[in-house]
Amino acid sequence: MSATAAGRDIPGIYHKAGSLRSERRWAMWTAYVSLIIAAIIFLAPPFYMLVTSFKTNAEIADYSLNPWLIRSPTFEHYAAILSNPIFIRFFINSCIVTACVVVLTMVISVLAAFALARMRFWGSQVLATGVFLTYLVPDTLLFIPLYQIVGGLGLLNSVWGLVLVYPTLTVPFCTWIMIGYFASIPKELDEAALIDGANWMQMLLKIFVPVAMPGIIAATIFAFTVSWAAFVYPTAFVTTAEQMPLTIGVVSQLVRGDTFAWGQIMAGALMAALPPVIIYAFLMDYYIAGLTAGATKG
Repeated sequence: MSATAAGRDIPGIYHKAGSLRSERRWAMWTAYVSLIIAAIIFLAPPFYMLVTSFKTNAEIADYSLNPWLIRSPTFEHYAAILSNPIFIRFFINSCIVTACVVVLTMVISVLAAFALARMRFWGSQVLATGVFLTYLVPDTLLFIPLYQIVGGLGLLNSVWGLVLVYPTLTVPFCTWIMIGYFASIPKELDEAALIDGANWMQMLLKIFVPVAMPGIIAATIFAFTVSWAAFVYPTAFVTTAEQMPLTIGVVSQLVRGDTFAWGQIMAGALMAALPPVIIYAFLMDYYIAGLTAGATKG
């Protein structure tokens, strides 16, 4: 009797297994199609920029040609950018601003996150939430009061004014990342260090910083990307070419009224986007690990 019942159940089991395989197959096809469509949408602009940067000015101006194909490849636009001293100045300005902002951001974020995550005090949770909420305020609203502050300090039209205002974009988010990472570290490490006589600064430098290195790398990458690619703040605070970073220098010097040097604009934009791409290509695993580490504790 039991054998007969088992025989009746087998077709149902096989049908269920086949249904699961079919659903999994459709889910994979849907995921692949969605990824292909997303890749086309996101990669089309960079590819168009790359194609345009290798075209001659005559080919760019000829609208009868296919805009996605190159007939006569040339490096003249890249040569013009690299041989222009003002664009070298733009690159140096971007490096100075980015390096200073990344250092300031990481020092402030690590200290603030360690205090809010491990040194429990009254109002620490509310303060941590408030720090992250400041990141949600768009920079298009913040630059108005910041303009008055920077002007009052006499730092308008200076790279040091950008060093002052960029941390308002980077510190809140980096602090939030580090709070999640520090909170995921077992509390037994704190207790063991305190029993051994370590103070809070020793605990941070000798225990938490080495353990939280993936989170620190993730926050550093974020700070670097925001500082290097910022556009609204330098547009509002910098007006002379000698103090401009690369992001607005390319646009300001290659657009004259209604005349656009499209080949050089595309070449300059691609070179400006290259450092973040290289950083992400080599440190993507650390970035993902740092962003997801705070999701679990223990």
